[in-house]
Amino acid sequence: MTPRELQVWWDARLVGTLSQQDGRLGFVYAAPWLESATARPLSMSLPLRAEIFDDRAARPFFAGLLPEGAMRASIARMLHISARNDFALLDRLGGECAGAVTLLEPGQTPAEEATFTRDGGEGGEEGERVRWLDDAALLQLMEELPRRPLLAGEAGVRLSLAGAQDKLPVVVWEGRIGLPLHGTASTHILKPAIAGVEGSVCNEWFCMTLAARLKLHTAAVQVHRVAGRALLLVTRYDRQRLANGTIHRLHQEDFCQALGVPPEYKYQNEGGPDAAQCFSLLRQATRPSAPHLLALLDAMLFNALLGNHDAHAKNFSLLYAAQGAVLAPLYDVLCTAVYPELTDRMAMKIGGRYVFEDVMPRHWERFATASGLSAAQLKKRLATLAARLPVLAETLVAETIQQGETHAILTPILEELHRRCALTRARLERGA
Repeated sequence: MTPRELQVWWDARLVGTLSQQDGRLGFVYAAPWLESATARPLSMSLPLRAEIFDDRAARPFFAGLLPEGAMRASIARMLHISARNDFALLDRLGGECAGAVTLLEPGQTPAEEATFTRDGGEGGEEGERVRWLDDAALLQLMEELPRRPLLAGEAGVRLSLAGAQDKLPVVVWEGRIGLPLHGTASTHILKPAIAGVEGSVCNEWFCMTLAARLKLHTAAVQVHRVAGRALLLVTRYDRQRLANGTIHRLHQEDFCQALGVPPEYKYQNEGGPDAAQCFSLLRQATRPSAPHLLALLDAMLFNALLGNHDAHAKNFSLLYAAQGAVLAPLYDVLCTAVYPELTDRMAMKIGGRYVFEDVMPRHWERFATASGLSAAQLKKRLATLAARLPVLAETLVAETIQQGETHAILTPILEELHRRCALTRARLERGA
């Protein structure tokens, strides 16, 4: 059977070729890329080499670019392809992915970076690279998303994002929102409310804003209202807006991709990465590592105290900046503990325990030891965050109410945060 091929581009440079033969993927770097003095690996799990990477090595990175779960199955049904066919999905969706990756058929080349003018138009090709949306058109797209995730199959649209939640990459420029077409880089991600998860937009906005108040490095978020409907608008940290109006892609990969773990195994209880592996990855990828290790620790402590049980390895990423790899800003933070229908098990263990209420000081010590951290310093930082978070959260809720943006979900989030922080402080004090 003749192999099918897609060329893999990093910005405007050809990195290599992704192939499929007998249902299995293969990836090989292009010789000119390997010979270049500026060549970098596409992934920590795909080091530079001339030999081909087989399915087992290649699949985690490339499958990690695709949507997951019911969203993936829905797209596959709509496009009349198998939900297990990573190659076919990348062929149809891989024009605008996370990071700097674009996948194209052999002979095609990526579109030039779009340059936007002050009035929101695209320089030289007005209307061809972005479909600007008024409120009615935007609402219509939001209504279509559950039936047609990522607008798969629409002419000129090849968009892919990991995760199982409905979302849409968009271009935001001078107050206007548009749909990127023909390989144009998006600048933001628009997330509607999650079906069956009450107040998810307000919940994620609050949690992300609270993280920023705590001085954690987070993706910028805001609530965007259209005809009374709340949407979460997230600024993409893997896009850079240059002074000349050009949107430039920055490469990134999540921790599962970097560790060579397929996306369906992202949870630790399914064989996915644990905290120790995440800290080890950062030590390997970043120089100097200390600030990134501390940032990851803060993020993990924050998720635990907040009640974000879905903080798995695909919700942490490496961002490849000019100075090298860095820990990407925090994203996808939601207090899941306030929803009784969602699991109370954390995505990663803390010292051998999945349930927060079972975590004692000795478990935090085990967590620190396994992760190569100082147990004393970890507990000191945990106590500090447990003391500061309730105060910051109370202030943020008061400001939200004053601005008229409040939602009923904030009350149980605040109660859960107070409870977890009080429990943690009491146990740390007894342990001391």
